[in-house]
Amino acid sequence: MFQIKKVSLHRLKMTLNHPFSTSFGRVRDKDFYLIEVEDQDGYRGYGEVVAFTIPWYTEETIVTVRHIIEQFLIPQLRDKTFTHPEDLLPIFQSIKRNNMAKAALEGAVWDLYAKRKKQTLSEALGGTRKSVAVGISLGMEENTHDLLNKIDHYVAEGYKRVKIKVKRGKDIQVLSEVRAHFPNLPLMVDANSAYSLADIDHLKQFDQFNLMMIEQPLADDDIMEHASLQRQLKTPICLDESIHSLRDVKLAAELGSCRVINIKAGRVGGLTKAKMIHDYCAEKGLDVWIGGMLDAGVGRAHNIALASLAHVNLPGDIGASSHYWQEDIIEPEVFVIDGMIDLSEAYGIGYEIDWEVVDKYRREIKTFVL
Repeated sequence: MFQIKKVSLHRLKMTLNHPFSTSFGRVRDKDFYLIEVEDQDGYRGYGEVVAFTIPWYTEETIVTVRHIIEQFLIPQLRDKTFTHPEDLLPIFQSIKRNNMAKAALEGAVWDLYAKRKKQTLSEALGGTRKSVAVGISLGMEENTHDLLNKIDHYVAEGYKRVKIKVKRGKDIQVLSEVRAHFPNLPLMVDANSAYSLADIDHLKQFDQFNLMMIEQPLADDDIMEHASLQRQLKTPICLDESIHSLRDVKLAAELGSCRVINIKAGRVGGLTKAKMIHDYCAEKGLDVWIGGMLDAGVGRAHNIALASLAHVNLPGDIGASSHYWQEDIIEPEVFVIDGMIDLSEAYGIGYEIDWEVVDKYRREIKTFVL
């Protein structure tokens, strides 16, 4: 049993190696919080806020996440005794949505719990793999030539599949050229809700490219219209932004809205809920992979542990640290070898915080003593 005695919020700002463009916007800098929790015995755990500065992925931003964590979630921890991170579920239940805020704090508690149990985070979650297969996610490029060069680079590095972002005017012609150069490449696309059901004839053209899936083609708050679309497409649909809870997954499975689920712990409220979704997908035969949010090292470490679960049967968006950052906030950094990441055997998330790097990019720190 343990109590959380201290919570620290480290606000960092880091610049991506390459700007990342999607149908909803372009990201150059990542402004985020590293969450640090400490218990009565001095064990520390770490989580990461994955929200953006602008509410274009979900309604949350780093400002709203900080507000919810400071004003509502941290006070709920005071004088509480825990035996397991799952104990946070009923405590946080009175706070509606705000899943990224909950996930950042809960992830830190999971790390602390695993360290107390002298387990890796993977073991604490019930993971079965010693290494995980990963793919690479590439944003839109000004010209297809640059995109092809990037794909060639990451294929040479052994990534198990490539995901490219698409929208109207940056889809069919781009895919035609990609397929001409890489006819057998495991390839998927991510639309980030760039289309509507009125685009059905246009979307049917995607079937010719033998894609692994098309991710979130329709509105982020829609599940029903995705069912109508999936009935008319051969290409599997993957739901991302539409999935905020296990209930959403159950509805999608019942309606036949998709054949694949992208699990992001931040989007669904934490590792506990992510694992529940994983287990349900295994039961229902829905394919599963772990998505990324341009994470720094701590968020990436959580994703690696989640990807070690048995039914995560497709490569996730968990690229090497060097793909995203000149220097990461963990040591050692995450390395990809032949499209695989080996899980660390160190307790908790498996990586140490590189405090020199944190100090370099930190803009602010605020600590709460409980």
